[in-house]
Amino acid sequence: MAFFEKLKQGLRGVRERWSGGLSSLFSGTSIDGEFWDRLEEILISGDVGVDLSLELIDMLKKETAEKKLKTPESLFGIFEEKLRARLSSVQSMGEAVQLCEGELTIVILAGVNGSGKTTTAGKMAARWKKEGKKVFFAAADTFRAAAIEQLKVWGDRSGVRVIAQKQGSDAAAVAFDALQASRAAAADVLIVDTAGRLHSKHNLMEELGKIYRTLEKEKGNARIEVLLVLDAVMGQNGLAQAQTFNKVLPLSGIVLTKYDNTAKGGILLAIADTLKIPVRYVGLGEGEDDLREFDVKEFISALLGAENKDGQ
Repeated sequence: MAFFEKLKQGLRGVRERWSGGLSSLFSGTSIDGEFWDRLEEILISGDVGVDLSLELIDMLKKETAEKKLKTPESLFGIFEEKLRARLSSVQSMGEAVQLCEGELTIVILAGVNGSGKTTTAGKMAARWKKEGKKVFFAAADTFRAAAIEQLKVWGDRSGVRVIAQKQGSDAAAVAFDALQASRAAAADVLIVDTAGRLHSKHNLMEELGKIYRTLEKEKGNARIEVLLVLDAVMGQNGLAQAQTFNKVLPLSGIVLTKYDNTAKGGILLAIADTLKIPVRYVGLGEGEDDLREFDVKEFISALLGAENKDGQ
């Protein structure tokens, strides 16, 4: 199945609740007060957030007045373009992680429990291995023995060496050892899988900061990418997570996982608009090929149920 089709299927639930309402709204006969009230309700219920929802509506009202639009249908294309522009302005800051030729790239994956960090690590490693890159794992989730074992399963599957210590070890020390091993082996990329932690727990967040500071101090010519792995189901709580993690770590991108029928589409817009952090990848399943570079046009088309103009 083509990824775009899978994305459309994965977003079906979003469209039924959010874009389904939009479809009905924009097929109406007039642009009046009731239209604007309903649009605001749909956007906010889709987790776009109050501030951004009102800003989008103000922009659409201005376009409606300037172009003397009479019907909601004539406004829909403008609405779609506004959503794309909102995401595109942030996405221009970063695409998929680009590995540096001849230099080590360190990818730190952060996020709360159950967000899909270890699975994301495995998918990333599998992709880079297929490209002929030498990949190492750092099992820096030392809180749960199961997490270390899960990473080892991905390592065995993809032929990736896992640097690990026993449960309860200093996570920053594991990351340090993995960095040294990666350097010694002339690896292309080191993926650091960190422990899931509640973003409201200060001491646990500080330990995550220690991992980053250790790697930053010892990185040499290596480049560090810090990706926040977010479960798409979280809605506005995902925005709160991103805001808190961004205070502890210099986040360079978002990986949006579990984008299935229960996801809330607007949160992506809210995160991009509030934090100006690009979405690097979107995940739709557990398979190695279910992680894809994020594409704004593809995403908005799938979210709104629009036909893919590129025929993908």
